[in-house]
Amino acid sequence: MKKIISGYLFGLLFLIGCSANDEQPAPTNNENTSNQGEDAQEETLTAPIEGLEVIAENLDVPWSMEMVEDTFYITERTGSIVRIDDGEAERQEVDLEHEVSTASEAGLLGFVLAPDFSESNQAYAYYTYENDGGQFNRIVTLQLEDDVWREDNLLLDQIPSGAYHHGGRLQIGPDEMLYATTGDASDPELAQDENSLGGNILRMDLDGSIPDDNPISDSYIYSFGHRNPQGITWSADGTMYASEHGDNANDEVNVIEAGENYGWPIIEGEEEQEGLVSPLFTSGNEETWAPSGMAYDDETLYVAALRGEAVLEFDLETEDYREVISDLGRIRDVRIEDNYLYFVSNNEDGRGMPENSDDRLYRIALSELE
Repeated sequence: MKKIISGYLFGLLFLIGCSANDEQPAPTNNENTSNQGEDAQEETLTAPIEGLEVIAENLDVPWSMEMVEDTFYITERTGSIVRIDDGEAERQEVDLEHEVSTASEAGLLGFVLAPDFSESNQAYAYYTYENDGGQFNRIVTLQLEDDVWREDNLLLDQIPSGAYHHGGRLQIGPDEMLYATTGDASDPELAQDENSLGGNILRMDLDGSIPDDNPISDSYIYSFGHRNPQGITWSADGTMYASEHGDNANDEVNVIEAGENYGWPIIEGEEEQEGLVSPLFTSGNEETWAPSGMAYDDETLYVAALRGEAVLEFDLETEDYREVISDLGRIRDVRIEDNYLYFVSNNEDGRGMPENSDDRLYRIALSELE
C-alpha cells in the first residue's frame, strides 16, 4: 500500500498516536481553544509535507464537521460546537435538554446543518445522555441564537446506547431525508432485531416523521445488521456508502441499499451467507481501520481511520485502496470542498498520543494526493 504522506512532522511536532478500535471517554471541555495565527500559518507552509495546512488547533475531541461558505462548525464530544471563520475559532455553547454523557465513545456526535441554515440558523444533532431509565442517544434540532445552540425539537429518542457502539453519524441525503447511523450498543443481537433502533441506518423526514417509502412499514430502519457504522456518503449517481467498525478487525465499507441486512453478528468481513450483504471493501482479519467519517469525489471514497491513523482512499473503479494521509494520529472526520480535502484529528479521545495543540483541523489540495 502506497503512503503518499508519511514521515514525522518535525516542524509541527506531531507523534503517531496509539489507538484501539473503540474509543475511550472524552476529556473534560478544554476552554483554551485557539486558531491558527499568521506566524503559525507561515510555519505550516514550511512544514515538510507539501501543501498541508493547519486551519485550527486545540479542538476538544472533534467528531463531526460541517461547512457553509467558508465557515466551519465542528462538534466536540464534550458538548460544544466550534465555529471557525477566516482563521478565527470560537467555542460556542450548546444548551441541551439533557447533560451530554461522558461514557466511552459517547457525547455530542453527529451534526448537520439544515439545507436552509443561512436563513433558519437550524441544525440537526445526535447526542448521548443518561437518565433514571438508562443511557440513550437522541436526535434533535438545534437553533443558533446569539452564539448559543439550543435544543429546539426532539425528532427521535431512546436510541440504544450501551457501554460502547453508539453510531452517531448524521447526513442529509440527495433525497433530502435525514439519515442516522446507530450502533449495536454492545448487544450484537439488536442489529438483527427489526423492532430495535440499534445496529441500523435510520431514515426520516426532516421533521422527524417516518417516510412512507421506507423499506419497513412504519419504521425508521433503512438498513440493519450493522455493528457500529460511523460514516455515510453518496456518489454522484446517488449510490449510498457507509463505513463500519468490525470486531477488532474486519472493518467494512458497504454499498447501502434499502431494506438490506448487512450481517452483523452472523457474518462479518469477507464472510458470505445467502440473504446477507457482504462489504465492498474490508480490512480483513489481519488489519484494523476503525473507519469513521466519509466523503466522495470523482469515483473515489475518502474515509477517516481512527485505529488506522490515516485517511484512506478507495477507488470505486479499480476496487483498490491506499493510505493518502498518515502519521498525524487518529482521524475522525473528512470533508471535500472546492477540490480540497479537510479532515480532523482525534488524538485527544483517550486512545491517541496528543501533542500540546491537538486536536487539529487540516486542509490539503486533492491534487497533492495524486
